[in-house]
Amino acid sequence: MRSRGHTWEATRDKISDEIAAGHLPPDSRLPSEPELCVLYNTRRHSLRRALAALVAEGKLRVEHGRGTFVERAPLINYVIGPRTRFRENLLAQGLTASGQGISEMRIPAGARVAAALGLHAGAPVFAICRRGFANDLPISLGWSYHDAERFPDMADARRAGISVTETYRKHGIADYRRQSTTIFTRLATEHEAALLMLRPGQSVLIVQKTDVDLDGRPIGFSEAAWAGDRVQFTFENAQAGEVVSERTDNVQ
Repeated sequence: MRSRGHTWEATRDKISDEIAAGHLPPDSRLPSEPELCVLYNTRRHSLRRALAALVAEGKLRVEHGRGTFVERAPLINYVIGPRTRFRENLLAQGLTASGQGISEMRIPAGARVAAALGLHAGAPVFAICRRGFANDLPISLGWSYHDAERFPDMADARRAGISVTETYRKHGIADYRRQSTTIFTRLATEHEAALLMLRPGQSVLIVQKTDVDLDGRPIGFSEAAWAGDRVQFTFENAQAGEVVSERTDNVQ
């Protein structure tokens, strides 16, 4: 007998998973019904029921005369204040936060990183690249820099899944705050677009920040590329003079 194909529930779930994974990006138009039936091995009535369910869930929208499109997900509201923490920021919005290590190096600090951390140029620092996720969707790709002599276990701790905040505590830093934040836009590199599941030519938000301990001593500097169509930033309690103006593509 000829296969009846996948049920409408299975078809709905497969399309939903592809939207969540970024394979069907926001505002993209779905193929025609016959093409979708072949792609998802389903019959037309099952496909239509699956699409109707996804429209009801707010994941798809129908534009009469144009087709069915992937709906743009609500922006994540990332709050930047004196004590900004990635995990707590997302948890407050009901999102699951996670991270993935991409690479790590012990390198001599370039002039910009050295100045941000209050070190002399050439001092050893850990440069760690990680990808941040919200509900398994990549939202950021960033490099963080720390004094390798002050935090000799930073790379090992991050590799083991220990947070930066917990690592600071091990070194006697019970609390810290953000001293400065700089944000600007540029086109995503090919590497960034691939890891953030962005379309070619899409822009990213670049966020540079410096954290200090409660005595005002710099303890960390980072630069991250954020998926601009998934995140918006809200500033709270910004102090006069805290936002600096610096633009460079040199992350060393």
